[in-house]
Amino acid sequence: MTDLVPALQDALRAAVRAFLTDRGATEGGAAPGAAIDVGALDIPVQSVPDDKPGDYGSPVAFGLARALRMNPAQIAAALATLVELPEGVKRIEAVGPYLNVELDPGSFVRSVVDAPLAAPPRRRKIVIEHTSVNPNKEAHVGHLRNIVLGDALARIERAAGYEVEVQNYIDDTGRQAAESIFARRYFDESEPEGRKYDHWLGELYVRLGQAKETDGEAIEAGVTEVMHALERGDLRGEVERILRAQLVTYGALGVEYDLLVWESDVVAAGFLRRGLEVLEALPTVFRPTQGKFAGALVMDVSAFMPGLEEPLVVLVRSDGNAMYVTKDIGYHLWKVGRLEGLRYAPFAVQASGATLWTSAPDGESEVAGRTFAHGDQAVNVIDARQVHPQTIVRTALQMTAGDADIEPLHHLAYEVVTLEGQAMSGRKGVTLAIDTVIEEAIRRARAVVEEKNPELATIADVARAVGLGALRFGMLKSEARRVIDFRWEQALSLAGDSAPYVQYAHARASSILRAAAETVVPEGSRTAGADWSLLGPLEVRLAREVARWPSVLDAAAEADAPHVVAQYALDLATAWNGYYNHRGPNGKPDTSVMRAESGLREARIALVGKVRATLAFALDSLGIEAPEQM
Repeated sequence: MTDLVPALQDALRAAVRAFLTDRGATEGGAAPGAAIDVGALDIPVQSVPDDKPGDYGSPVAFGLARALRMNPAQIAAALATLVELPEGVKRIEAVGPYLNVELDPGSFVRSVVDAPLAAPPRRRKIVIEHTSVNPNKEAHVGHLRNIVLGDALARIERAAGYEVEVQNYIDDTGRQAAESIFARRYFDESEPEGRKYDHWLGELYVRLGQAKETDGEAIEAGVTEVMHALERGDLRGEVERILRAQLVTYGALGVEYDLLVWESDVVAAGFLRRGLEVLEALPTVFRPTQGKFAGALVMDVSAFMPGLEEPLVVLVRSDGNAMYVTKDIGYHLWKVGRLEGLRYAPFAVQASGATLWTSAPDGESEVAGRTFAHGDQAVNVIDARQVHPQTIVRTALQMTAGDADIEPLHHLAYEVVTLEGQAMSGRKGVTLAIDTVIEEAIRRARAVVEEKNPELATIADVARAVGLGALRFGMLKSEARRVIDFRWEQALSLAGDSAPYVQYAHARASSILRAAAETVVPEGSRTAGADWSLLGPLEVRLAREVARWPSVLDAAAEADAPHVVAQYALDLATAWNGYYNHRGPNGKPDTSVMRAESGLREARIALVGKVRATLAFALDSLGIEAPEQM
């Protein structure tokens, strides 16, 4: 069963339509007081507080009462007689002006247990670009938010049934890469043995910035020379070595990609020129002959971005130089399949066994079994400072999309990460390497696990799962538009609203299922012998939280909002812990699984299995492991 709320809303909407029809108030007819569009009518359905009777309730009669000028209690009573009960609902009755929904414990819980967790395949491909760290030094915690947001979103979209391609854009012609490569020549130092290459180059990069104060002219000349070499492709191997060191960091976080897209390959493919050709065919793109934009190529975005003080966006200046956003438009036309031109080659085999592909000048234009780009939609994970250029790119894609009904570009805009209250700067050396944070997270987690469970055989694996889980969850639990100030104690917290809290709930459920497999029923037949009719309100309450998962997944995928899944994981863990620790009026535990009577025990085992599977699925959608023991 999917979340029961949408089913209840559909049933109530049908009852409202029948009620209005009975009164001669069809959607197009004249109702006493108002004509009501039932299809657009808000049908609120909320969970009833635990101390109130029923499971769900709806105040829909209030909205109708205002429109029809009727007593809401009369409307509620009429609707209660007209509604057809969805699966799992025992009764719907009017309580004054409210509709009260009572579930049938047996059929509802069983339908929740039997429901799939992953959504069925959907016919839409989403191209997600994230990470895109300059290949000039080690990645720091300022980049971490981008990386885990993008990875979690990709996992969520896949779980929601979409085809997903993850891209990592490599700016191999930029100044930052040139400065790091030149710094190695400038200082002429031997590479330290055992030192991670991107960390060493990062140190040289910072030192070069300091050396500019006394030798700026020579350094500028040297960097310029390196930039020209990068543009020719002469130093691609140097950049690749930095990139491979960075990829080790991303792999340690459990992050993988489908395709690396190199800036130099995008330039060589002529996406700027070819994108301009597409844009110049639009009636909204032209060259003014007078005024401040005379001689420039501009795009009028007023139809898509109303209210702008200046609706003309410059694509190419009057001196013939293209704006950066223009190149970005051409690149995104390739992402959504309106331009071709890149060639592809294998780059590495990732931890999962999947091949990481790269754009490559000497690669193949077609790869058997794969079609890169050609997304129905593109999503860019870029910080909030890039909102305006991203909006321009999206507008250009919309203008060239014809009759496509899917918004071609989403921008998952996130606020920056500060470090102990300071803005991070790679140039100034005010950073904290992700590698350092990973090591510390695992170290702290191991200390706690060893203290709590020193006999655990898989202590190293659990410490890694818990430490990385805490780190990732700390970056995902807040809305992307909230600034995160990285502080050690908060970022790596193993208590409170954290991944370890959810992981421990999963481990607790796993412990019960291990006992069940050993002493009650064989593995693979946990529902055998279950008497669902013996279940009661406590199981319904827990199953209601499990049943929310499909709508939570859809909402997170639609809104590009991993924090929605993170909050749900906390809510489900809390509901499960509340059930596990519940005590009856006599003060004794009343939700024991293994000591329950025959039939009830098996039904509870099945529900616990569903709780565990849902917790694990939600955590995996965030890129977080779910240990069996902690």
